[in-house]
Amino acid sequence: MQKIDPNIEDGWKAVLKDQFQSPYFTTLKEFLVEEKKHHVIYPPGPLIFNAFNRTPFDSVKVVILGQDPYHGKGQAHGLCFSVPQGIQKPPSLVNIFKELNTDLSLPIPESGNLEKWTDQGVLLINATLTVRDSLAGSHQKKGWENFTNRVIEMVSQKKSGVVFLLWGRFAQAKESLIDSNKHLVLKAAHPSPLSAYNGFFGCRHFSLCNEYLKRTGKTEIDWAL
Repeated sequence: MQKIDPNIEDGWKAVLKDQFQSPYFTTLKEFLVEEKKHHVIYPPGPLIFNAFNRTPFDSVKVVILGQDPYHGKGQAHGLCFSVPQGIQKPPSLVNIFKELNTDLSLPIPESGNLEKWTDQGVLLINATLTVRDSLAGSHQKKGWENFTNRVIEMVSQKKSGVVFLLWGRFAQAKESLIDSNKHLVLKAAHPSPLSAYNGFFGCRHFSLCNEYLKRTGKTEIDWAL
């Protein structure tokens, strides 16, 4: 079996080593190589593991889980819900900023780039790390979910006092991977315009997260962008 050595932060590489050596990951890599021959894939290759490289394993304090990368040109840069500087904010992100404004009285940011959060220990991962241009969900059930489930399990097992923000039914299905005796799990509706009024607005997850971090002796997240 070929050796897979991804460009991922050393702490993550250590805890996920067995995944990179497993048959499903080889199959996943072969699928991606074939896809790239015929289609445009997002995010660009160097940014597939961007969330892990920006938030080293030892730094993780908060996990926000998305489902799929954005599938429009220039949107996806390897961080769930985030878009690069200069790219229009997608509707879910607009609603996240509305809740931030209500919860913490923070001004609505001009940019949808959430890198400032990742630098403070907020891991922004999608369950599926790649997608075909203009085709949502196109890389689901190809192996990425095995990988990201393991990511959640490793954070749960090897760390304590992490805040998991699970927005929507898809993210909440991952709750069984988390030891809620040693971590805080906060659940709400998805910030999408289709569901935000069903319990995302008013969830106060940002202030609740900071209250927990403060209570457990960790530095709070500066959510302002």
